[in-house]
Amino acid sequence: MKIMVVGGGGREHAIIKKLKENSAVEEIYALPGNGGIAADATCVAIGAKDIEGIVAFAVEKGIDYAVVAPDDPLVLGAVDALEEKGIPCFGPRANAAIIEGSKVFSKNLMKKYNIPTAAYEVFEDMNAALTYLESAPIPTVIKADGLALGKGVIIATTLDEAKDAVRSMMLDKAFGKSGDRVVIEEFLTGPEVSVLAFTDGKTVKPMVSSMDHKRAGDGDTGLNTGGMGTVAPNPYYTPEIAEECMKTIFLPTINAMNAEGRTFKGCLYFGLMLTPNGPKVIEYNCRFGDPETQVVLPLLESDLLTVMQATTNGTLAETEVKFGDGNACCVIMASRGYPTAYEKGFEMTIPEEISSRVYVAGAERKDGKLLTNGGRVLGATAVADTLEGAIRDAYALVEQIHFDNAYYRRDIGARALLARED
Repeated sequence: MKIMVVGGGGREHAIIKKLKENSAVEEIYALPGNGGIAADATCVAIGAKDIEGIVAFAVEKGIDYAVVAPDDPLVLGAVDALEEKGIPCFGPRANAAIIEGSKVFSKNLMKKYNIPTAAYEVFEDMNAALTYLESAPIPTVIKADGLALGKGVIIATTLDEAKDAVRSMMLDKAFGKSGDRVVIEEFLTGPEVSVLAFTDGKTVKPMVSSMDHKRAGDGDTGLNTGGMGTVAPNPYYTPEIAEECMKTIFLPTINAMNAEGRTFKGCLYFGLMLTPNGPKVIEYNCRFGDPETQVVLPLLESDLLTVMQATTNGTLAETEVKFGDGNACCVIMASRGYPTAYEKGFEMTIPEEISSRVYVAGAERKDGKLLTNGGRVLGATAVADTLEGAIRDAYALVEQIHFDNAYYRRDIGARALLARED
């Protein structure tokens, strides 16, 4: 089989490494991929948002199956365009990907179908939003409506911060057109949980839960990032809570999308808050999370390609989705200065013997050398019987990887360890 994976980050590298385990896979193309992914797939210089180029390449190469991994091409209709050419895909069509593409849509969906989430108001006029904030409870959460690389959410702890966030999104256009509308949302408290789920639009099979670390600095300080590390499973996510989420959130969401004529197939990501009033949805993503994928897929014992094809074919109910009992920890190595300004072009050294456990996100290959080429550079993932072991082994991997200007958090998994003592 010839497989095409659209995207070029650590998530895509993790997907590609897992797909390679299937003996039927003869060739994997990554569009555009990156310098690290090039060790596991043929990288093609076609951007993830170049839908026309992606389709033309897939037709020319006779691609048997396509995996569209990032949010942008999904929202732009990459799956629709590929399927029109007879190429089966993993991922939702555009009319379902809107569940991530518009926070206003997703919030209204939850309200209409009684799916638990934070109370909210939507604003298209900046002055109206600023006036509302004068009487809104603080802290509050400000969200840009559209896609913003995972950074379009600001938790404001003062009125001034809230107003600055609204002005940044709506006046300064910090996230472009994504900030034309904003959602101002109730601030929820409780542990956060990420749950990725396979679905064929009828059946939902959740993956192992995970805990993301969004803030740039140790102790959950600093700016929000795309994610500085993850552990799985999340100790807060008990079997009882999982059962409640299936009944009140997961299946109701799939049913709601069907009722709206927007059947969702692929990976649906549930960002959850376990509040004193029960689990509530913070956000949906229409694809695998990054870096959650880097801890979830290493624990998957079933064949990934088989499961993906079942979501496409509508046969997920009859397909085994099995995860191991171990623990996983992924530590992100970034360029110092991320998520704002940072330098690129530093040579990276990754020992060959640990390369199978390293997922490269931001790198290019030049003159035979692997150079840093992004804010998040790579993720080092370890799997062990215990969470302590996974954390220890992940940091042992990090110690063996070198590039100038490297930065990483030193407390990935600390919150999870504390949670088990509560």
